Amino acid sequence: MKAVHFGAGNIGRGFVGLLLHQAGYEVVFADVADALIDQLTAADSYNVHEVGENPTVRTVDNFRALNSGTQEAELVREIATADIVTTAVGPHILKFVAPAITKGIAARAAGLAPLQVMACENAINATDILRAEVAALWDDAAGSLDAAAVFANTAVDRIVPNQAPGQGLDVTVETFYEWVIDRTAFGDAAPVIPGATFVDQLSPYIERKLFTVNTGHASAAYFGFEAGLEKISEAMADQDVAEDVRAVLEETKQLLVAKHGFSNDEQEAYVQKILVRFSNPHLPDTVNRVGRAPMRKLSRHERFIGPAAELAERGIVPEALLGAIAAALRFTDPADAEATELAQILAASSSADATARITGLAPEHPLFAAVSTLVEERQAEGAKAPA
Repeated sequence: MKAVHFGAGNIGRGFVGLLLHQAGYEVVFADVADALIDQLTAADSYNVHEVGENPTVRTVDNFRALNSGTQEAELVREIATADIVTTAVGPHILKFVAPAITKGIAARAAGLAPLQVMACENAINATDILRAEVAALWDDAAGSLDAAAVFANTAVDRIVPNQAPGQGLDVTVETFYEWVIDRTAFGDAAPVIPGATFVDQLSPYIERKLFTVNTGHASAAYFGFEAGLEKISEAMADQDVAEDVRAVLEETKQLLVAKHGFSNDEQEAYVQKILVRFSNPHLPDTVNRVGRAPMRKLSRHERFIGPAAELAERGIVPEALLGAIAAALRFTDPADAEATELAQILAASSSADATARITGLAPEHPLFAAVSTLVEERQAEGAKAPA
């Protein structure tokens, strides 16, 4: 069995690639980073260090690597004979990997089982995004795309922090992980991946992860940044920050229980597990790393505005989430392009225009006025700041 995985970074090696290896697949990593591909090509194996409860070290071997920028022909041949293609490149990069995947699907020999494609990204229904990109490139002369490939949405969850210098290909990750896959896309031919969980309805699990793990993690980063703390674990050790994060997850729990039918006890247990993960002192995760890309995190259907908007639509004022949104608006990092863009929008726009541009909320939405007030307050603070 063979899997082609786009994205040979820490998540690719320490999460998806690891689980595919453990499932018995030969993994072909594809990436545009020359130095990383050279390292993988020269190595026989690398180690994944799982830290936290029940720490262990897992060795990954039986892999190869290709540069997807300079070795497209070889990559297409690999996809043409693969069983699975996965990605961990970021949702905005899917359009760049779609051409090779499209060509690989078209090059598959008649009689091969449909290629199983899964985008393992930190976004809702990322595989649908990838399929749309492939479909836009697909030549019907090659036959039916639906007959040649199966596209299954997934929800993935594993904290992979910035790595210590000198680790080489080795990756440090938390012990916890979750890879939930939509079973229905495969019919009777779902892949066998022992580390994955297959479900018939994926959307509740996608939102549970996004509105608990991602919302909570980013909240810890932004509240921790305001408190002048460096690491996520330090932020969670601060009583005020921890209480703020807990209040945010109490609100998202309320939404998830009402919307998806999770029991209150089940969701509370999930929240408690997540809070323990954030507090893991063995993960050197920083508030700046987790807080980066605030424009994406504040967008319409993401971790803050998404649940806050749905609560507002239900007549509930999401006070804790609004506090997290205010903290996100105050996040600054000269090294982060989105933080710089956020500051520029706040400085150059009216509060209403900035709110619409940052959040995607319509002015008539019940959350708009509250967020616009936060934006106006942030703009006033910026105006008073020394040049």
